[in-house]
Amino acid sequence: MTTTTALILLALGLAIIAGLGAYAVTLWREVRRRQAFREDEQRQAHQNCLENLEMVASALLQEQVDITEGAWRCKVLLEILDPQLIERDDFRVFGELYARTSHLHTHSARQALAPRDRMREDKERLVVENELREPVLEAAQAVLVFRRNWPASLH
Repeated sequence: MTTTTALILLALGLAIIAGLGAYAVTLWREVRRRQAFREDEQRQAHQNCLENLEMVASALLQEQVDITEGAWRCKVLLEILDPQLIERDDFRVFGELYARTSHLHTHSARQALAPRDRMREDKERLVVENELREPVLEAAQAVLVFRRNWPASLH
């Protein structure tokens, strides 16, 4: 092999390495950009959940929403933020109310029920609401404290 051939191969090798290095840097930047985008999306989703959670809890405390509906919504929003939140003592009542009322029909399925069945479900729901009313309202107050202390309150 001649010196010229060796220099050409060396230059070609260096060009390939430089090209692969530039490609690696491009990929690394894209990964960082996507990661930042995903973190921003998650931060925005948490912010939206927190705002909705605060509105629902306030509506519960002001009796602008049924206990069952408000508790269900709080449960879902807390689970979106972190599925383990519903296991906290302060928020456990939302899950309990949900477990005791989740079999009841809602929306169009409720409308399709015979009046007697609808009345039976309403009575069942009211019994659970009356029993858990105070704990749910206390949990709604705890939600407002949780919201005020976010993100430190998360863990």
